[in-house]
Amino acid sequence: MKLRGAHVLLTGASKGIGRCLVDDLAAAGATVALVARSAELIEPLADRVGGSAHPTDLADSAQVAGLIERVEQAGGPVDVLINNAGIENHALIDQLDEAVIEQTTAINFTTPQRLCRQVLPGMIERGRGHIVNVSSSAGVFPVPGLSTYCATKAGLSQFTACLRADLAGTGVGTTLVRLGPVDTAMWDRLMDANTTMRRVSERLETLKISVSVPPEKVSGDIVRAIGSGKRHVMHPKRIVPVYMLGEANRRSTEVLLTGVQPRA
Repeated sequence: MKLRGAHVLLTGASKGIGRCLVDDLAAAGATVALVARSAELIEPLADRVGGSAHPTDLADSAQVAGLIERVEQAGGPVDVLINNAGIENHALIDQLDEAVIEQTTAINFTTPQRLCRQVLPGMIERGRGHIVNVSSSAGVFPVPGLSTYCATKAGLSQFTACLRADLAGTGVGTTLVRLGPVDTAMWDRLMDANTTMRRVSERLETLKISVSVPPEKVSGDIVRAIGSGKRHVMHPKRIVPVYMLGEANRRSTEVLLTGVQPRA
């Protein structure tokens, strides 16, 4: 998917990986529609890159309804949708407030599906488009204290695999991003709040199995994946074999159903 001249909707655009993506997408020639809850954070960013700001609480179903239509009315058809927004929680399930469970599930899992549902009719009609869903290694590894977060990321990964199969032959591509530790405020909060997770992370770093990745690196890889049609972005590279073990059943099913060997 060529990014020069493309209209990209990016959720979670105010911080971390999303903020890096704003600059990288604009540098690639795309017009970026920034979506995040805080207007104060995304409006100056949008002005700087010549994009548009769409303050939205992605946990609020009423605000999510019609979001794609509003963005397209302001800036034309959406060519690329990047579901980057995500939130973490860190407690045993019996200690989580139900409102937190609902918010986490909405932002990490339900809203990406709803935005795909809204954007796909236009993409399919035009015969082109790309969808990026940002998942996590937590969708593969069961982490104590992160049951809801892990479940939503596992669901997003499986949803993307099914979406890829549904879209075969339409001209619309997908990229699934699976991430371990990334140097962002979200990861810092998780380390501060979850003692078990911090011990696991320190152990993996000692064994040189998992290392944190700069958000700039992730952003650059996502932009290149869109441009080349690459279906996966995975970090850290040292645990890619584990990711691929989990992907094996999806790939074998795809081959059985279509007879076509999937690309990387």
